[in-house]
This record gives sequence, structure tokens and C-alpha cells, in this order.
Amino acid sequence: MRNLVTMLVGLALAAGVHAVEVAGVALPDKANVGGQDLVLNGAGVRSRMVFKVYVGSLYVPAKTKTAADVYAKAPRRVQLNMLRDVTSDQMVDALTEGLNQANSAAEAGAVKAQMAELAAILKSIGQLKEGNVLAFDFVDGGTRVSLNGQAKGTIAGDAFNKALFNAWLGDKPVQDDLKKAMLGG
Repeated sequence: MRNLVTMLVGLALAAGVHAVEVAGVALPDKANVGGQDLVLNGAGVRSRMVFKVYVGSLYVPAKTKTAADVYAKAPRRVQLNMLRDVTSDQMVDALTEGLNQANSAAEAGAVKAQMAELAAILKSIGQLKEGNVLAFDFVDGGTRVSLNGQAKGTIAGDAFNKALFNAWLGDKPVQDDLKKAMLGG
């Protein structure tokens, strides 16, 4: 799968899209979401214990240093380039934990049904393999989930997107240095 990603990045580079490398993953400096070109704001590595799990990257309409600026504009993307195999249950647990950590109990409770929708989408995908690219695009009032560029489902609502993205960008993110990197720091 890593060869496929390398080939796709190579094609993007040939088409004039530049790339930034993070932990051996070449990230395009632009992405198109909902017909709008976005720029790579920043990227970093998500680690759990001693394991590197994924490269998390943030794409926005214009570079910014604050989460408030990210939430003020759409479309936007959080992209996860997998550095190891992760089961769908592990990903659901990690995202649920991150959402609960980064939001108040009331905010997390308000999007519980949408989190169940996300869990169902991820379980339908199955195991994420090293080299897979999981993207969360906020466009047209919903969070579109895709795997390797193929749409897998959409979850409605701005509140859900903000609660989910808070896991990476909020006041209590899953990893402080990843937040800093994604916000271009």
C-alpha cells in the first residue's frame, strides 16, 4: 500500500503539486475538498507509548496558527496517513477517547449519536493498514470520511466536526506536539 501512496504522490508532484515529508510520508502541500483548494497547514506524528501510529495533517483554505481560525472557515481536512496497522475497534476507541478528552461532557454527549455513526463507518472499513490514508473532510455542513480517496460516509453537523477536530486541535488534544505541528507551530 505504501507503494501506491508513493506512486500517487509521485503523480501529484509531476502535476506540479509539491510535497512535505513527515516521518517518511510525503504529504501534498495542497488538497481539493468540496471543489476548493486547501493548503497544508501543518503535520506531525501521533504516537502511543513507543509506537508511531499515523502522520496527522491539517488542510485549510489559508494558513493559520489557531483552532478558532480553523473552525471559522470551511472546507477543512484532517488527514491520517497510517504508519502501522490499526483495527477498526482500535481506531474507534482512540477517536472516542480523543473526542471525550478534548470536549466537555455536555459537548461530547451532544454528539454521541454522530460518534456512533462514525464508529459504524470505521467498522465497515475494517482494519486500517500501514500506508492507508484516512481523511475527515468538513464540507457542506458535514464530515465526509474517506479511505484512500474513496468516500465511505458522511456525518452531518458542524458541532460534530468541531468536537472531532478538537481531539487534535482543542485545548486538551490527544497529543500537544501533534496539535502544535498541525497548527504550523
